[in-house]
Amino acid sequence: MLIAPSILSANFNNLKDDIEMINQSDADLFHLDVMDGMFVPNISFGFPVIRAISKLAEKPLDVHLMIVDPDRYLDRFVEAGANLISVHFEACIHLHRTIQFLKSLNVKSGVALNPHTPVHLLEDILKDLDFVLIMSVNPGYGGQKFIDHSLNKIEKLREMILEQGLPTLIEVDGGVDLNNAASLKSAGADILVAGNTVFGSVNPLNTIALLKRQADQA
Repeated sequence: MLIAPSILSANFNNLKDDIEMINQSDADLFHLDVMDGMFVPNISFGFPVIRAISKLAEKPLDVHLMIVDPDRYLDRFVEAGANLISVHFEACIHLHRTIQFLKSLNVKSGVALNPHTPVHLLEDILKDLDFVLIMSVNPGYGGQKFIDHSLNKIEKLREMILEQGLPTLIEVDGGVDLNNAASLKSAGADILVAGNTVFGSVNPLNTIALLKRQADQA
């Protein structure tokens, strides 16, 4: 199981310290949520912040684009330091073209699904994806409660991946904590994004280790 702490929940007054904490932890990725205030009702950060994080991060940057018309900016996100990029199914008119362009930029390419979007819609493009990001809360804000139906979506997606014999990974973002990490792993998740669970913890290093241990014991 890979663990990806979400920078959106970090302390931006001491962002360098939180980045260094993740560098020293058992985490595998930095998860960066980019919001434009249009696709979701919130605005987060853009190229300058990602570029600054990339200079300090010793682990890959997993950039989740919650923006309209992401095609306009894909190359700039790669230039800023993104190693993995996910675009939303709901935001891409020509999804296959978008994914092929991402592949040409030599980054891991993924598609994110909102809670209401069924996984079967990815059937024809699944073979082109490195990973699928299942949103287990409504995108836009941290600290939301996990949507239980997400477990069924993960199981269905895992079945699709196995049926096609693909190496595609399943990432889960939203409401991930120590209580559901094992269930998410059992359902088929490969990457867990955790924000408040990590950065709201008294001991983030220990919490990251516990998340990994809980999942691996599933």
